Parts: sequence; C-alpha cells; structure tokens
Amino acid sequence: MAADFAMLRQRMVDSQIRTVDVTKLAVLAAFLTVPREKFVPEKIKELAYTDEAIPLTASRAGGRGRYLMKPAALAKLLQAADIKLEDVVLDIGAGTGYSAALLSKLASSVIALEQDEKLAAVANENMQKGGYDNVAVVSGPLAKGYAEEGPYDVILLEGSVDFIPEGLFAQMREGGRLVVAEGHGNSAVARVYMKEDGVVSARRVFNLAINPLEGFQKTPEFVF
Repeated sequence: MAADFAMLRQRMVDSQIRTVDVTKLAVLAAFLTVPREKFVPEKIKELAYTDEAIPLTASRAGGRGRYLMKPAALAKLLQAADIKLEDVVLDIGAGTGYSAALLSKLASSVIALEQDEKLAAVANENMQKGGYDNVAVVSGPLAKGYAEEGPYDVILLEGSVDFIPEGLFAQMREGGRLVVAEGHGNSAVARVYMKEDGVVSARRVFNLAINPLEGFQKTPEFVF
C-alpha cells in the first residue's frame, strides 16, 4: 500500500517540529505545505518523514556525503533566522532543494547554492516541477557564497561548520542574519550572526547536532 505522505507530513510537524518549540506559524505552514518526499532519492522515498537525516549522496574519498537535514533541526534554524516576507535569502548547501522550497514560502526570493552539479540539477528540476518561482539554483563552491546576487538579508548554512569564511559576512546586508551550527556532534551550537552598523556579532541560540557541511571543516594538523 502506498504511503499517505500528507498524513506523514502532518505527523512530522506535530511530533517532530512542534515538540522542539517551533511555534512560528509561517514556518509550520511551510513544512505542512512542501512535500518532503519529492526531495528524497526515489529508492528511499518511504523514509522521507522519519526523524533522521536522509542521505543524498554516498560518502566521498576524503570527505563526507551530503544529507537532507532532520526536519526538527531545519525548522529550528529557520525559526531562529526570523525570515520576513521581503527578505532575500542565500541557502548554502541546498542539496536537492527542500530547504529552498521551504524558504520560498517565507521570503521574497531565494538563491540556492550547490556545488555538487548532480544535486544542483536535481534541485533545479524540483524547483521547476514544484512551481517555486522565487528560487534560483546556482552552482559554485559553497564556502565562497554567491556575492553576485548579494547582499542578503539571511544566509543559511545547511550543515555544521568548523569556521565561517569572512567572505560570507561580507555578503550580509546591514541588519542581516547568518544562521549556522558550529562544532561537532552533541557539542555543536547553533548561532545567529547579525550585522549592525557594519559590525558582525553573534548570539548562541541552542545546541544542535547535525551533519557537517562539505568545505567548512578544518584540515587535521599533523603533530610529531
């Protein structure tokens, strides 16, 4: 029997997202509206609404694979970003486009940046099929951001990082926010960086264990 994805979507919001203090109605509505199963690889589509990160690519030599973030983690980051309808958003590490589709419901326009060409192609197709007309999928190194369409009101990094390149702060608009999880595993912390009078400051919002984002990890140093 085919899965009832609408029911599973409602259950995801009620049992995974509301239970972690996500209360912003626009965020909840976006998760109820966007069909997550459309952004998951076909062979594991039945797992679309599990409370887990969904693998999008296999692990690479010397690196990690890419994942669709756990729904609750993504919802908490979107709520922390305090996205307004007039905002322009840069989504870094857009994967197959699920986060960009959610952001399209919250913001004026979204630049979905993806460096994996296959994922970018899938994301672009998903945007067209889903009618997410205010999303543009672009390709390029994640760590460089996408200055061509900046500055941005909100920058979202889709995975945990060891560092934030200075170039990303330069792409923040005055009054803008950059939302990210810094660190590893259970010790990782979600922070919101804000730019006011040209100065960037940060506030800690909650602990958040999510998969690392490719290109934002420090290279281990060899010690004699």
